[in-house]
Amino acid sequence: MKDNENPDDPFNFFKLSIDEHGDGDDENKKKLRPRMPFWGILLIVLGAVALFNMLLDTKPENLIDFSDFKNKIESGDIVEVELGENYFTGYGPQLATVVQKEPQWRDLLRGTTPTNRAVYRTSSGNVLLTSFMDLLNEKDITFRFATKQNGYLIQLIINLILPFAFIFIMYYFIFRKIGGGMGGMGSLFGIGGSRAKAVGEGNIKTRFADVAGVDEAKEELMEVVDFLKSPQKYTDIGGRIPKGVLLVGPPGTGKTLLARAVAGEAGGPFFRISGSDFVEMFVGVGASRVRELFKQAHEKTPCIIFIDELDAIGKSRVNNLGGNDEREQTLNQLLVEMDGFDNEKGLIILAATNRPDILDPALLRPGRFDRQVVVDRPDVTGREAILRIHAKNVKLDSGVNFNTIAHETAGFAGADLANIVNEAALLAVRGGRKLVSMKDFDEAIEKTIVGLQKKTHVVKESERKITAYHETGHALVAAFTEGSDPVHKITIIPRGMGVGGFTMQLPREDTYLKTKKQLLGEVDVLLGGRAAERIIFDEISTGASNDIQRATDIIRSMISDYGMSDKFKNMTLGKHGKGYDSGEPSLVREYSEDTQQYIDTEIARIMDERYNHVLSLLNSKKDLLEYVAKMLLDKETVDGKEFNEVIKAHNHASQLQQIAQEQSKPVSSEQDADEGEKQNEAQ
Repeated sequence: MKDNENPDDPFNFFKLSIDEHGDGDDENKKKLRPRMPFWGILLIVLGAVALFNMLLDTKPENLIDFSDFKNKIESGDIVEVELGENYFTGYGPQLATVVQKEPQWRDLLRGTTPTNRAVYRTSSGNVLLTSFMDLLNEKDITFRFATKQNGYLIQLIINLILPFAFIFIMYYFIFRKIGGGMGGMGSLFGIGGSRAKAVGEGNIKTRFADVAGVDEAKEELMEVVDFLKSPQKYTDIGGRIPKGVLLVGPPGTGKTLLARAVAGEAGGPFFRISGSDFVEMFVGVGASRVRELFKQAHEKTPCIIFIDELDAIGKSRVNNLGGNDEREQTLNQLLVEMDGFDNEKGLIILAATNRPDILDPALLRPGRFDRQVVVDRPDVTGREAILRIHAKNVKLDSGVNFNTIAHETAGFAGADLANIVNEAALLAVRGGRKLVSMKDFDEAIEKTIVGLQKKTHVVKESERKITAYHETGHALVAAFTEGSDPVHKITIIPRGMGVGGFTMQLPREDTYLKTKKQLLGEVDVLLGGRAAERIIFDEISTGASNDIQRATDIIRSMISDYGMSDKFKNMTLGKHGKGYDSGEPSLVREYSEDTQQYIDTEIARIMDERYNHVLSLLNSKKDLLEYVAKMLLDKETVDGKEFNEVIKAHNHASQLQQIAQEQSKPVSSEQDADEGEKQNEAQ
């Protein structure tokens, strides 16, 4: 016991001694503050109530059967009866000699007093009260009803102690716990405390070598790492590192991985929290968590705070009618904290979002998140590097070509590539192979793009034939359209939801710009399936629904977004957001009804023009269309190599036929031509 403690203090039992449970340093003193074990007190109170109930529920003395009780009434041994909830109590005649008895503990609990009369009790469980009362009236027995058979002490507990206990519980949980979100008095189940996941110094194993495909972003973040390691050289020259770095990019491109790599390279503590962790139903909780997060980070400097999905709390407050006051308070507190700290101590804030267009301008101004790093989808070189990183622990066959896989996965993010490597390994195990082959990677890519193969799905022969000609139409238009990507595979094996087959094109290289001619070529390829159906069957099916939708979107973008229409040249009809959450940003209409009518008419005109062009092209290649479709019906899958050989053979045969036609021309015509040339030379 300490010197300043009072030995008579009744709460000494509930106080927690720091000297007994810690080494006495500041951190332990904060954690081991004296407190009352509330749950222990509550359990003691509830145990006491249960004990009293158990004692009162014990069988009373002189308990007899109901038949004996009735016999004693009829014989006159019982002259007075008390009717209670659980027991009937019968009293005998008054004895001549009064015997004085001391009250026992059980009598005190029940609220009864000793008597010098004979007392008999029986259970009232299954007794029909009306017939029993008739018996009492017949024998002229005095009876009364007992209002309550519980004792005085239990009545006191129920009526006084339990209500006060309930009030105390409500006070503890509401006034003390919720107070943490409103002024630092604690929190409801920890609601006011920070939910940041802190990773200790040196515990992060991720390094920049584990991140590929985003070399430009890594170069930007290397300055942050260098500052955390040696800030002196920056401060000596008068420079300062940005307080906040905002990572912007589509989902799955490695923003969180980059943040962990920065923390791993710097070797300092790393606090990670999501934007949604700040938001609660109680007003003020989010602001409290922001304060607590920065307080913890200041104690661990140099360190990194990483806020994932910043847009959850950082949405713009402009034109926010009836907005979320809690989110705005959280954002205001974050702005204040970012202005209030001095990053010369080595506190860096990283944040990630795929919706930079909806962030509040105050977050993006210099002095807060004053550097934005774009983490975009990788190019073909980056995809190959990412595949090699994720496949370093996978047993691969010698025929695996990562360069080919990288070309097949154009537009894939880092998370998609990691999933493909894992899917390929699972497919190899499913097939009973010890090594992952190129076939497994191809199947994993197709599974990711168009879904799982339906091996047991039975397709009618007529539908197979329509699908074969449909896919052949796509492939032939792609083969004979200048600038179109080469065909990699044609298949009529059903996949996914409603996919009867598909034609996969493999881009030669990543492209970031497309000409009007290339866009129209994509429309031609999409319309090739329906045109082939019209030529062969003189009928069209619903299989081209997705093709038509994509072709319509391309033409609409040409008119509305790219300024490629005859009437609205070099104009954009509408504006788009800058978000990365969807493949196509939503269009905001900013034009008249007449303009909308022109757009619809122009889309229909261009679509009809391209459809007639494709019909003409496939009609001229009808023999080739028949040949490839029959080959596809026999084999179900034709790879790009086989298809290109057929196209080359067809082109060679066409050239031979053209030469033969030229050689079969009449000789007289040739002589006339020679004489005409000589005359021209003479003149």
